[in-house]
Amino acid sequence: MPIENIPEIYFQNQNKPQDLFVYDFKMTSDVVKSKVNLSMNMFSFLQVGKKQVHFANTSVAVNNKQSLLLKKGNWLWTELLDTDAIYYCKLFFFSESKLTEFLSKYTNNVKPYQEEVPYFVIENDDYLAAFITSLSSDTFTNHSFSDALLVLKFEEIMLYLLNKYGSHFEHYLHSLISKEVSPFKNIVESNVHSNLKLEEIAFLCNMSLSTFKRHFTNEYNEPPGKWLQDKRLQKAKELLQGGELKASDIYLDIGYNNLSNFSVAFKNKFGLSPTEI
Repeated sequence: MPIENIPEIYFQNQNKPQDLFVYDFKMTSDVVKSKVNLSMNMFSFLQVGKKQVHFANTSVAVNNKQSLLLKKGNWLWTELLDTDAIYYCKLFFFSESKLTEFLSKYTNNVKPYQEEVPYFVIENDDYLAAFITSLSSDTFTNHSFSDALLVLKFEEIMLYLLNKYGSHFEHYLHSLISKEVSPFKNIVESNVHSNLKLEEIAFLCNMSLSTFKRHFTNEYNEPPGKWLQDKRLQKAKELLQGGELKASDIYLDIGYNNLSNFSVAFKNKFGLSPTEI
């Protein structure tokens, strides 16, 4: 799975830095999973389809009834078609410098605090629907006053959301320019019971797979593959002992591609098959 540098892959003029940028994204595949190096903060205004994003220590899923503000970083995106033939969303990118200008102009100098999640979910309403309709990449590339219009649109959406969500959104905006980075162990342990592969967790840590394995062994004194397998199988055992779930219900969620491999690994660890628990 190649890494996509976004929004750079959408720029027509690679030599021109852009502080504000709008892109109309369309997709006809049923499901696309991508490793994304997001170099700018971004609004995702989904109009058709569904979107799931895995972060370093959490994940979020939205449909076209919600919009998403994403902090820049290394994330895993899954984009899915629903019932229509084309997945469609409008992306609105903004730089830290533009955000800093806006915060200085309109907000108090609040002390940012570390957010537990690098996203903000926005519930769509009539005003937001009208705003999304007004966004078009053609308008902001083929217009004599494109740059001025983009600044107005950026301030418009920010001011509306400040009014809608108040101090919670204001503090979140300030956290976007915070330089704090999630600790390595926090990222790893937040994904213990996910179905992410080692290379995907390494990507969320902004490391190559070899560097991740070396760092992991230094932290935990054990190879990451064995450590994660033991943790996930222990979780599987707890779920099965609850009596409400079967092996076929859980094997995908704890990182196995098929039931047979899960059953063999489970029996090797516990001496019993999943059906015997």
